[in-house]
Amino acid sequence: MYVHQTQLRIPEERIGVLIGKDGNVRKRIEEETGCKLSISKDGVVVISCEDAIGFMKAQNVVNAIANGFNPDISMKLLKDDFKVIETINLSEYVNENAIPRIKGRIIGKDGIMRKNIEETLEVNLSIYGKNVSIIGDLENVNSAREAIIMLIEGAQHSRVLRFMEKKKRELRSKSLDWEKLM
Repeated sequence: MYVHQTQLRIPEERIGVLIGKDGNVRKRIEEETGCKLSISKDGVVVISCEDAIGFMKAQNVVNAIANGFNPDISMKLLKDDFKVIETINLSEYVNENAIPRIKGRIIGKDGIMRKNIEETLEVNLSIYGKNVSIIGDLENVNSAREAIIMLIEGAQHSRVLRFMEKKKRELRSKSLDWEKLM
C-alpha cells in the first residue's frame, strides 16, 4: 500500500520525454525513488510511494521534465547533495504580451545571458512556456532567482552580471569557511 500519492499534469509534448526510449527514464525514476509512476496519454502523472523522500524526489524530477529540462539534468534532483528546483511563473510578474520580451532578456543575445547565469552560479536553466525553472544547490538557485527577477524588473544586463559575480564570490567564500571547519 502506498502512503504518499499525488497527481501532476504535465504538457502532452513532455510525456515522451518523461517515459523515455523503451521506458528507460520512467524506470530509472521508479528504481531510484521506490515510487510508481502512472502516466496517461493526456499528461496526468500519478506518483505513488511509501517513502517520503523518494516521493519528493520523484515529484521534483517529474516537475523538472514537465518544465522543459532534459532527463539527464532532471535526474540531478535524485542525488543526495541538496539539489533543488525553483520555478518562476513569468505571468505573475508581467502581462502575457510582455512574456516573450522578458524571456528574450533572460536568454540574451545568442543565449549569452542564460549561459552567464548557468556558468557563474553553477545552475541549470529551462525557459519553457511561461516559466523559468532553475536546478542547482539551494543558495545558487536563490541567487539565480534574484538575478532573473532583476532582469524581469528591467535591470541592465551589466548590473545583473556584477550582482552574480558578487554572489559567486560570497558563495565561494562560504564554502571555504565550511572547508576550514571540517
